[in-house]
Amino acid sequence: MIKVRRASERGQANHGWLQSAHTFSFADYYDPEHMGFSALRVINEDWIAGSAGFPTHGHRDMEIVTYVIEGALEHKDSMGNSTRILPGEIQRMSAGTGVRHSEYNPLVDQQTHLLQIWILPDRANYPASYEQKKIQLSSNPQDLVLVASHDGRDGSVSLHQDVDIFVGKSSTSQEKIINLDENRFYWIQVVKGLVQANEYSLATGDAVAIHLLKRIHLKWQAGAEFLFFDLP
Repeated sequence: MIKVRRASERGQANHGWLQSAHTFSFADYYDPEHMGFSALRVINEDWIAGSAGFPTHGHRDMEIVTYVIEGALEHKDSMGNSTRILPGEIQRMSAGTGVRHSEYNPLVDQQTHLLQIWILPDRANYPASYEQKKIQLSSNPQDLVLVASHDGRDGSVSLHQDVDIFVGKSSTSQEKIINLDENRFYWIQVVKGLVQANEYSLATGDAVAIHLLKRIHLKWQAGAEFLFFDLP
């Protein structure tokens, strides 16, 4: 099974300082057909205006992953972390028993473009924690690079869930056949450029949900960038 989720079908929100596209139901956008996928609960594509951002607010019992596409994002939280997240980095905050944080675009005259991803943990009440790492792309442009995993292997950030997140990114056109476990769920989110998944052509912001499939044949054009989720 492959089901395409087009960028144009996502829920839209415009708050002036923030424009957001919601892949799944979130805030004022509700679609009972799109409440999440496996443990994947939220993929918000956000554009934050210069010198604007989210004031301090709280979360709990959620694995929150931030992937900055362009610009920069300043993060401060009740655990004492004060960091700046840039393109080429991955950030994970386990909200666990409760955390408060703020997120701002520190750039005056440039918007920040990012994906914020929420993943349901495998149980409630983990201690809150934080990780941020640079993404080390492989010398082989065909490789998908692991950026988040349950056990934090290969330099990835760790998640309290049986989930692997990979980044595909190359300055040249590539293709790859990936063998899949039919019992697991997979999601491909195109960050930019053109990607083909089997017979489906995907553009910036498009996504596909995959289940009960033995393999996927991916082709991506030069400059394309995408996230590949392996989900329980």
